[in-house]
Amino acid sequence: MIDSGYSLVTAGSSASSAYGRNFLADNNTAPATSEIIWPVIFDVNRVQSYGGTTFIVNGATSGADGAWQRYVGESTGWGGLRTTRALFDKFFLTGGDTATDTRGRFWTKGQSLEISDLSQFTQGLGVVKYRNVTSTGVGQGGTLNFSSVDYPMLRLSDMMLIYAEAAARGFANRATALGYVNQIRARAFKNAASSVITDAQMTADFILDERARELHWEGVRRTDLIRYNKFTDGSYLWPWKGGVAGGRGVDAKYRLFPIPSSDLTANPNLKQNPGY
Repeated sequence: MIDSGYSLVTAGSSASSAYGRNFLADNNTAPATSEIIWPVIFDVNRVQSYGGTTFIVNGATSGADGAWQRYVGESTGWGGLRTTRALFDKFFLTGGDTATDTRGRFWTKGQSLEISDLSQFTQGLGVVKYRNVTSTGVGQGGTLNFSSVDYPMLRLSDMMLIYAEAAARGFANRATALGYVNQIRARAFKNAASSVITDAQMTADFILDERARELHWEGVRRTDLIRYNKFTDGSYLWPWKGGVAGGRGVDAKYRLFPIPSSDLTANPNLKQNPGY
């Protein structure tokens, strides 16, 4: 995949950084198409859905903050999705603040970092990674708030980090992997010297954190944590893991989903996963 002609977006626009260019309403055009390998198509006029990126954009926006709504692109704001400090803190681990790493973009005005009551939208930070505006800043939401942001199911940077994880585990060339990681970080930090890591720093745990920074809200975190044996374990916690504010370990059965009863009924040869 890496050698198939794709390339990282390295030029930003008036509306976004080079990284952010992958998550705008016209990410179906160059240069985003050089990096997005497999998009799921959404269009404000022709592929309308209240799921997909329509849900991601509007669900992560306040219904009471007009500036926030305009920033993400003509959204009325549904006030549902937020992030805990666990993601926010990943950007501080890079040695700078979120203004340095262009991948860390959060809406903080009127929001608290800590969440003590999950029902309160003002607790937790807004993630403004996906924005329903074009690269020139034109909002696309329209009267029904539909999104034109294509969902990036696979991107080149994901492939590079998969290779880097394999190298960190001893199954691929470390020098090649280090080059991939530093390409990704150079883009994120606008070529700042602080972006460069050494071979010694490229551990499997570092790659897990780098995947969180690069690929947050792209649907990979659960499987990443399962692969690292951290999804259910009590030694790796995040706020509200297991349903409590401080986080707690959960039953290992949750590494697998239950098989729906309708499927079990339709096919008696299926057996329910352990623990359900």
